[in-house]
Amino acid sequence: RRSAVVAPLLLVALQLAGAASAAGLPMVINTWAFRKAAETAWRVLQLGGSELDAVERGCGQCEIDQCDGSVGYGGSPDESGETTLDAMIMDGNTMEVGAVADLRRVKNAIGVARKVIEYTKHTLLVGESASLFAVRMGFPYEDLTTQNSLSVYSKWLNQSCQPNYWKNVLPDSSKSCGPYKRPEKVTSKEEETVSQRSVHNHDTIGMVVIGASGAVASGTSTNGAIHKIPGRVGDSPIAGAGSYADSTAGGAAATGDGDIMMRFLPSYQAVEYMRMGTDPTVACQKVISRIQKYAPRFFGAVVCANTTGSYGAACNKIPGFTQFHFMVSSPLLGQPTEQVVDCI
Repeated sequence: RRSAVVAPLLLVALQLAGAASAAGLPMVINTWAFRKAAETAWRVLQLGGSELDAVERGCGQCEIDQCDGSVGYGGSPDESGETTLDAMIMDGNTMEVGAVADLRRVKNAIGVARKVIEYTKHTLLVGESASLFAVRMGFPYEDLTTQNSLSVYSKWLNQSCQPNYWKNVLPDSSKSCGPYKRPEKVTSKEEETVSQRSVHNHDTIGMVVIGASGAVASGTSTNGAIHKIPGRVGDSPIAGAGSYADSTAGGAAATGDGDIMMRFLPSYQAVEYMRMGTDPTVACQKVISRIQKYAPRFFGAVVCANTTGSYGAACNKIPGFTQFHFMVSSPLLGQPTEQVVDCI
């Protein structure tokens, strides 16, 4: 008799859980308080666009707006003063990825990444060849340098090229602009320093979009680390590092010190935790904790969302970065809403 009562109650509970999860979808979650990017992606979904469309347009909005100078043209000049772009987009239904890195003279990096999925059997195109591909796909060549990026570059030159990303070279990279060469032998290993990237110099929009049916897409766009060594590619265009999408589990996106974070594939790891039933917030915290063991003072954060519409975020606590702001859009919130999480 008891089982006869329990069965209907269980059915009601399952139906309520299903209704709650459906109410949380569709969803857009993105790194940082990039409101216009969130609004653009959300509007695309409302107008019937696909999850991939929403990711492309949302991240593309940040490229147009030059979000915080760390996305799109006119920001983060490298050691030679040039701005180059990295981006990726991932389809969680097919597991296809399109990405570009070290893209030059083309502004819409995530748009080019989408074309890599649509018109090639490849995953990642880089450098001048990626730019040539973009032009074939109809994107115009445009100068990515602005007065602002030129002034940032000249100021850096005047400060003996500080900060930079060299180590164990001659002349001393902390006092000189080089050109550098390697010494006969490396005498000492430099101490790990607190990340040069900080809350005032963050470096990516990462976005996850989950449709009403639970289909997942993700993407990133960035102009990378300011004053990077030319040719440097960070985590943003690397599948599983910058972002990851799997419609059977969820999606995640990372931001921060890509040189460290990409070694741990945090977005892939977070999605795998969620696949095992881990709550999105806990999944995000676990990947941050894993990196902390090796680089306790790294700068970084991750956003996570599963296919039921649950979401979360986590960040590593360092001086000047104790909270992480991100955007969430869902029917439950009514409109794109800024959220904040305390770093761990």
